[in-house]
Amino acid sequence: MTTAPAFVSASPYQNDVLALPVEDLDRAAEWYGRHFGMCEIERRQEPVPTVILERDGTRIGFSVNGGDASQDGAAIRVSNIEAIRDELASFGVNISNWRVDERDGQKLRVFFVVAPDGLCYYFHEPLDD
Repeated sequence: MTTAPAFVSASPYQNDVLALPVEDLDRAAEWYGRHFGMCEIERRQEPVPTVILERDGTRIGFSVNGGDASQDGAAIRVSNIEAIRDELASFGVNISNWRVDERDGQKLRVFFVVAPDGLCYYFHEPLDD
């Protein structure tokens, strides 16, 4: 039985998965809504302008914080990675080729997405033994 495609969790490459650096919150909210299927759940101005988006209970935030987007992003664990990849491709997302990584003795099926804002995403799902 195949599990429903979903975002399971997100971990930042740098400091905070709720404060990934972007230059324009409206543009980020619109792009990630349309291309990653995320919904805006919060917007705040302090301590820096930030928007929080969510999909399947997994939250990712974007902040105008002066960070370098080309040096940041998130690892997104998913269920049913093939369906997630097909969905993202149908939304016009440019996706890397598949590969298998090994981390802490566990094999993962992975692909990467570099968003137009420069943030990089590592989509991964553990392979069944």
